[in-house]
Amino acid sequence: MDLKELFRFETELVDVAAGQSLFKAGDPGDRLYVLMDGEADILVGNAVVERAVPGALVGELALLDNSPRTATVQAVTDCRFLPIDVRRFRFLVEQTPNFSFHVMKIMAERLRKMDGRLQDAQQASV
Repeated sequence: MDLKELFRFETELVDVAAGQSLFKAGDPGDRLYVLMDGEADILVGNAVVERAVPGALVGELALLDNSPRTATVQAVTDCRFLPIDVRRFRFLVEQTPNFSFHVMKIMAERLRKMDGRLQDAQQASV
């Protein structure tokens, strides 16, 4: 699913300058974001775990479980993000079932990457 294409007509975007953070680990998580333009790093602690490009989804975990953010999203270049709050997220899930499947797929891919990193770290310490 191409989220940038799905939301191409959206106008209420959040601009984040290069070097600035969209949100930081520990911040409240009341919305997720679709990166519409630019590139951003997703950091856990000081480690970059992913480079987000246009169409990427960030912040979904905190939105779903209403917990503080577990990662920081920092703009590498000037970025534009589309915010999606809980109400709109629920509407998208109801009206576009493939959207919810896409979100689950992204979460599964990120979990598998983190599992791999954890296994690599455990093997390196042996």
